Amino acid sequence: MWSLSWMPQAIGSTWTPALFQGTLGSQVVLGSDAFYSYAYNEDNEPSSIFLDTLFIPVYAAGISILWSATRLVVSQIRSRVSSAKPRDGADLQGEESLSESTHVQQHGGIVIFLYRVARLVACLALFGLSIFSLVHSVAWHDETHHLMHSALLHLALCAVYAYVSLLAILSIACKPTVARSAIRHLCSILLVVFAVFFYRDMWPLCTTHLRPVDDGEGVALWIHLGVLTFAAAIVPLMIPRQYIPVDPKNPASEPNPEQTASIFSLMIYTFLDHTIFTAYKMPHLPLDKLPPLADYDSTKHLVEKSFRYLDPFMQPKKQHLFFGFMKLFRVDYYILALMLILRVITTFASPIGINRLLAYLEKGGEDMTVRPFVWIIWLLVGPALGSVAVQWYIFIATRVMVRAQAIITQLVFDHALRIRVKAEVTDYAPASSKTSTAATTPDTASLAESTPDRQGSPVSSAGDSENETAGSEHSTVAASKAKAREQGLSSDISASSSSTKVPEKSADGSSQSGNLVGKMTNLVTTDLTNIVEGRDFLFTVLYIPFQMCLCAWFLYVILGWSAWVGMGATLLLFPFPGFIASRIQKVQVEKMKHTDARVQTVTETMNVIRMIKLFGWEPRMDEQLAEKREEELRFLRKLKFLELANGCTNFMIPCVTMVATYATFTMIAKEQLTASIVFSSMVVFDILRENLHTIFGMIPMLIQAKVSLDRANDFLYETELLDGFTEKANPDFSPSMFIRPDIDPEIIGFREASFTWSSSNDGTVTPGPSRRNFVLRIEDELTFEREHINLVVGPTGSGKTSLLMALLGEMHYIPMGPNSFYNLPRHRGIAYATQESWVLNETIRDNILFGAPYDEERYNKVIYQCGLKRDMTLFEAGDKTEVGEKGLTLSGGQKARITLARAVYSFAQLLLLDDVLAALDVHTAKWIVDKCFKGDLLRGRTVLLVTHNIALAGPIADFVVSLGPDGRILSQGSLSRALAKNKKLAVEMMEETDELKKHETEIDYEVPDAFPSKSDGKLIVAEEIAEGHVGWSALKLYFANMGGKHSLWFWTLFLGGMIITPMIESFQTWYLGYWAHQYDVDPEDVSPSYFLGVYIFQLVLANVFYLTGAAVYIFGCLRASRSIHRTLTTSVLSTTLRWLDITPTSRVITRCTQDIAAVDGPIAQYFGFIIELSSFLVVRFVAVIIITPIFGVPGLLIAALGVWLGQIYMKAQLAVKREMSNARAPVLGHFGAAMAGLKAFRGQSFLRIDRYSRAARTFYNLNRWICVRIETLGGIYQAALATYLVYFGSVNASNVGFSLAMAVGFSSTILWWIRLINDFEIAGNSLERIQQYIDIEQEPKPTKSGVPPAYWPASGNLNVEALSARYSLTGPKVLHDISFQVNSGERVGVVGRTGSGKSSLTLSLLRCIFTEGKVYYDGLATDTLNLDALRSNITIIPQVPELLSGTLRQNLDPFSEHDDATLNDALRAAGLFSLQSEDDEGRITLDSPISSGGGNLSVGQRQILALARAIVRRSKLLILDEATSAIDYETDTVIQTSLRKELDKDVTLLTIAHRLQTIMDADKIMVLDAGKIVEFGKPSELLQKDDGILRGLVDESGDRATLYAMAAEAQSSDSSR
Repeated sequence: MWSLSWMPQAIGSTWTPALFQGTLGSQVVLGSDAFYSYAYNEDNEPSSIFLDTLFIPVYAAGISILWSATRLVVSQIRSRVSSAKPRDGADLQGEESLSESTHVQQHGGIVIFLYRVARLVACLALFGLSIFSLVHSVAWHDETHHLMHSALLHLALCAVYAYVSLLAILSIACKPTVARSAIRHLCSILLVVFAVFFYRDMWPLCTTHLRPVDDGEGVALWIHLGVLTFAAAIVPLMIPRQYIPVDPKNPASEPNPEQTASIFSLMIYTFLDHTIFTAYKMPHLPLDKLPPLADYDSTKHLVEKSFRYLDPFMQPKKQHLFFGFMKLFRVDYYILALMLILRVITTFASPIGINRLLAYLEKGGEDMTVRPFVWIIWLLVGPALGSVAVQWYIFIATRVMVRAQAIITQLVFDHALRIRVKAEVTDYAPASSKTSTAATTPDTASLAESTPDRQGSPVSSAGDSENETAGSEHSTVAASKAKAREQGLSSDISASSSSTKVPEKSADGSSQSGNLVGKMTNLVTTDLTNIVEGRDFLFTVLYIPFQMCLCAWFLYVILGWSAWVGMGATLLLFPFPGFIASRIQKVQVEKMKHTDARVQTVTETMNVIRMIKLFGWEPRMDEQLAEKREEELRFLRKLKFLELANGCTNFMIPCVTMVATYATFTMIAKEQLTASIVFSSMVVFDILRENLHTIFGMIPMLIQAKVSLDRANDFLYETELLDGFTEKANPDFSPSMFIRPDIDPEIIGFREASFTWSSSNDGTVTPGPSRRNFVLRIEDELTFEREHINLVVGPTGSGKTSLLMALLGEMHYIPMGPNSFYNLPRHRGIAYATQESWVLNETIRDNILFGAPYDEERYNKVIYQCGLKRDMTLFEAGDKTEVGEKGLTLSGGQKARITLARAVYSFAQLLLLDDVLAALDVHTAKWIVDKCFKGDLLRGRTVLLVTHNIALAGPIADFVVSLGPDGRILSQGSLSRALAKNKKLAVEMMEETDELKKHETEIDYEVPDAFPSKSDGKLIVAEEIAEGHVGWSALKLYFANMGGKHSLWFWTLFLGGMIITPMIESFQTWYLGYWAHQYDVDPEDVSPSYFLGVYIFQLVLANVFYLTGAAVYIFGCLRASRSIHRTLTTSVLSTTLRWLDITPTSRVITRCTQDIAAVDGPIAQYFGFIIELSSFLVVRFVAVIIITPIFGVPGLLIAALGVWLGQIYMKAQLAVKREMSNARAPVLGHFGAAMAGLKAFRGQSFLRIDRYSRAARTFYNLNRWICVRIETLGGIYQAALATYLVYFGSVNASNVGFSLAMAVGFSSTILWWIRLINDFEIAGNSLERIQQYIDIEQEPKPTKSGVPPAYWPASGNLNVEALSARYSLTGPKVLHDISFQVNSGERVGVVGRTGSGKSSLTLSLLRCIFTEGKVYYDGLATDTLNLDALRSNITIIPQVPELLSGTLRQNLDPFSEHDDATLNDALRAAGLFSLQSEDDEGRITLDSPISSGGGNLSVGQRQILALARAIVRRSKLLILDEATSAIDYETDTVIQTSLRKELDKDVTLLTIAHRLQTIMDADKIMVLDAGKIVEFGKPSELLQKDDGILRGLVDESGDRATLYAMAAEAQSSDSSR
């Protein structure tokens, strides 16, 4: 628009656009002759009316008519061609779905209809006014040829208005589809007419020498313009839009206000007013009060719309995900590109407006074509248009982001159901984190996930409010001096997230994580965040290049060739930020490695925190975490200082450019600086500064987005799929026929087939213990019997589970011959119960029903037959009890029975049950066999049961398959045949039969002591949702730790640097104006070198103060990060077991990872910004008042109004943010749970994703609401100031420029200041969450007096006096005045039924619960000892011991206190080596990798390792919670032998017994009942009591004689000693 007139030689001259000088110059100003002159040329000959501007609407109407006619003809042809076909639903959405509605409702309701009627009235009024103009024109002209031209023009306009009126009638009279088409044509034509009359009659008023063309019409002209404005602008902008459902058959019950809002409402986001003011009146706005999710944003619709572009199975050929997304969102990105172009153009509103106004003041208005008020309006309207453009850009971009999140989450979820899940042991890599701690469980996203950090900000989910786009959102860039150095105060947000990161692919392209579930979870968390963060790539390819070109052009126009010198300086300095950026990247990589190491340590520590507390390892683990943290902070410090250097470099480059340009302009070109040149060019230099900052900030983000998008693409195209999907993806896949046509489709079985866990294994590898190389071979035919119970038996590792997986299609099928096949009929349903019980974090009932309809009779039968009826009585809420995260509130046996109950309750005809009896004690297992497997619910259904318990399950089997250790079938048929073929199996069955008899002496079930349940069934404390603003106690936690011991010095230096810097920079701006003003005073005495020298000195001084304050602040942030992390970990490690029982581990991990990452990054960054911008805000406001004191009050009012709007906005924003975070958690939790039970789970996640999308869309739209309003307030303020200075002020041009520059900066700073306060509050939510976990129950702290003597304990003597215990201070007692004494070296068995207090006794000995009374251990009262000293000298082996992820060596000796010889001796003593041979390929050694929790080991192996750990610790008191029948006979024998022979003679052993056989040879037996000791003494003595409880139990057992013999033998051995 401006380029035609701004030539280099025009510097300093009056600026008149060529457009105005040319085209508008032809509008000769005439009085009543106006129309005549306009219609005739200079020779007084009639001009062609077809070239008249008044004829343009005629062309528009003609095009409309032609277009409508063409569409009508085409539709008629189509209707004839497809007359036999039903009409498309989309074409009938208005008629079919609303056919029974009234005419008004068909057109969108009464409001829309009244608007259309009002527009019709306006169109008819315009038609009448045009007739009046025609008559007036005919009456006025007296010459026939003049009359003819005038009449024809007005007649043409009458025709246009007649056509427009017809369209307006159609818009209210016809059916909706026709009405919508008529409205589009109507609005287009009216807009053309409005533009024509604006050009003819309104623009001339803005010039100094033109008048309206049609002013001869008098008042009628302005009435005409008013009505036209109403019809062409007001109605289209204000009329609500009609709701049109995306699925006419399923319209939304309540559409989102966004779908019905008017265009004007969409521009300024008034459709959110209701939500915002509702939130303002409530303590917390719940999710159900948010606007409903628009149906076009629902996951169901998005999946239907997007998967044809993204799903590999719907693509005709392979294409990268990026191109699929571009096809999907192509329209959105066209709009985004248009908005960015408009934003770039309007960015120059301020420099152009300031330049023209100051030029007007400098010249006194001479030779000015455009009136000053136009530029004042431009200062308001230009930025306002730019604001609307950029807010609409962000509106579309965040909508794309939320949709992409939903699409990718569902795409990964759907594809995960196609992949082959291979259970392999992860290679151990101690230096890096294996899985994303931010995503494994629902609670890890409770703060964000968002965040984004800026690779996933821990405080916001996929983008914090200030980072919704990489572009500037404020109307001007004068505030960019503060932002250009934003990395100087703290790590950029992109660095802050690293603590929740998982390492990217290694150099060989393989992920460092061998955990497929972890990879998939990473895809929907870390990688998803990275991908959506790359949505703003248009900034780098369009926005910044276009804006840089305009900046260069602008500077060239006003500064001439001097501008190129400055640009050259910029290019020369460009390598410096590049070098610093490369250093930042290297340090960031190192920092992430150390962060991952800390995160892994934290995760592992929290996962086994119970073991840590029971072993008394808290102080040493705390030190270990502190060391990891210190290593991380060392690199974080380097990173922060490098980013400070980078920020200052990016700030200084434009300053150098400006100095070089001004020096060349004044000293070489000998030109004079003027206020119009100085202040307009300064704004452009600020734009350059911001572009530098943006591009250097965005490039790493885009690279990260590409890496993550490539990872997602590889997951979709490279992950190994199940064979059924491999065949679809690759038609050449060899085993394309899984079942031959001549085979009965109902058959269940195999023929001549082999199966591997990976398609990379061709079946030729020799099978061994390594699961990855295992091959299942069916060399003949194996067919299971339908409607009977089929048993699959075999030793560990023989492939029993693999057999079921092969049937399900989870293994890779390799045919062994032409007759090969395998088949599993699925049409009648399949239910699969996994060996590792899997439950959802729902109620017990929901887990059993699993989405099936509730049938009370069937349900009650399932509860009874699966042995759950008794368990329900343990919970006050019964089956409404929530099972908790990973079934936290259930025992292993309960989880196993619920998994079985789910399969039994289902209506599936075929049940695949994988060793469901393994986790059950014999009593319960026998119940399951008798009541369930023999019951009516399984009668007539086909059951494939994998089991080790042949003696128990064998009698019910109709068909038995026996597998050998090499994965081959040994036998099939009857049980007797299987036993005959496999002698070892026969021996095992005999041993198990003996065990069954022994287990009949079991005296309790394996349900642990349970603390009292809450009546609502919610045993887990709900995730906290804070209300209102962040509390002072949380902020104080941060501020107090920043200063440390030198708070006064810290705050003085930091605040001093941040306050003095903006003062100097504002003075610099004034000084440049003062320099320019000197040319007006005495041009000859101006010394450019002097002024440049002073200016450069000011630059250096400002940077010195800034760097000092920023450096002090960095050290303060690091100090706070270190202290808060240590305080948090110490608090959690020192808490009570009771608190850990009611708090999911994942929430603790979240505090130590995501929330700590927020402390490291966003919290430090935002607070630094707030202080910096607050200083700039105050300084700029004061500067404006100094020049124009009268504007102090308006400025305060604008600021107060902005703060008030900010308060309203923040109230809603904080509530929605918290709801968004909590809505994201179930998405990740659902995903994680589904991944954990992938083979069993085939549910949908639409509902959870929709809940998150609902909150996320509202969250991002709320930001648009505040931005538009604050930017408008800022625009009003600067426009009002400009008006005063130009029309009423008496200051010189330089001071006017300075005042305007400060006003522009003040206006934009208000927005950033309010938003940063909001963002700080959102990030501060992490401080609240950390504070919550600091202020928790604490165990007694260590004291000097609590340190025991060095010799203690010298023996295992234990003396208990009147011991009582309870789980909470207000809870009931679970132990009542227990007293007993155990001598050193004695073996004591503790028996009692469930709830008798056995587990409570062990916990009370370790002081893990609240106790009363005295316990003396080797003569010292335990309540006088420090807890770590007590627990480190007692070792407990639970039923299922917890192990650390790492090597076996690290589990036995986590603090590297022993050599390998000692550790191997302990393993040998514990019996491990007796279970494996030296040539065993998969034997366990000190270097063997152990997965988290010991998941890759059997329960028996874990018990052996725990026993070895106890031997290494050499504790004088050992407590063993005996394992149940989950341990096989051989392993159990080894453990019992080790306990009897390998422990030191002075070690006291307490055994919590579940079987009488294991403790009848003990020195003493303690019988507990209801928390009291009812019997205690030697077994032989207790058996002598006629009414003794122990005797009763022994007499009732089927192995009475053996038990008596054991007691007698123990008595005799004791006598011999």
